[in-house]
Amino acid sequence: MLAEGKIYCKYLRMHLLSGMEYKGWWLMLIQVLTVVVTDPIATVLLFSRFGNVGEWTVAHIILVYSLAVASFGLAESLCRGFDYFPWHLLRSGDFDRLLLRPRSLFVQVAASRFHLHRLVRPFTGICAAGWALGQLGVPLTPGRLGILAMALAGGCLMYCGVFVLTSGLAFFTIKGLDWIFLLTNASYQITRCPEPYMPRMLKSVFSFVLPMLFISFYPAATVCGWDYPRWLGFLSLPSGAAFLGVSLLVWRIGVRHYKSTGS
Repeated sequence: MLAEGKIYCKYLRMHLLSGMEYKGWWLMLIQVLTVVVTDPIATVLLFSRFGNVGEWTVAHIILVYSLAVASFGLAESLCRGFDYFPWHLLRSGDFDRLLLRPRSLFVQVAASRFHLHRLVRPFTGICAAGWALGQLGVPLTPGRLGILAMALAGGCLMYCGVFVLTSGLAFFTIKGLDWIFLLTNASYQITRCPEPYMPRMLKSVFSFVLPMLFISFYPAATVCGWDYPRWLGFLSLPSGAAFLGVSLLVWRIGVRHYKSTGS
């Protein structure tokens, strides 16, 4: 396990140094920062025009939204290789080379890609969460920081599971699965809708199929003391790990059924 971790870090370091060889690498940071910062501005403008939604202010929405975005950004940074897997490894036949190496397939695929500018998303998400907590007057005690850290870790595991699930299913389709974007970008966009006003079907989907509410809304409710059971805020890490475990099972089934493209 320790050896695989060292290899993973070496992969990331190699990608980081190779990316920084380009003089304009910092322009990508600015580009992603611009997109990420302007994204929640639409929410702020909407609330400034129409006011609050019941007891929900823009700070409530930004807090839940930023936890989801930061989690997605962490997974996108650390498991970027699985996002490219169907197109750049499976269809090209390059996956054959990975099978010949006596190392973990998960580590090799996860670290096959790393983009420095992807780290902008979790950084801005964490900053936005800090701003929202300040607006809500919630002090950051060690206990609250622990809950927020578990929410980010659980969310990262859950979104890593989405990428792994996509790659596992791609063994049977040999194509990218566009509908999977419903579980990535669309899933954290749905957090802009206050949970009390969310349709029951969406609540069920984002609780028991993709545990979105457990890695964003319920931790925020526990930290801020909203009228929800406190123990729900502690389920972010177990729910994210469970989703990743199911995804890894699909991935292993896919690897067993893999047939080379013969390139």
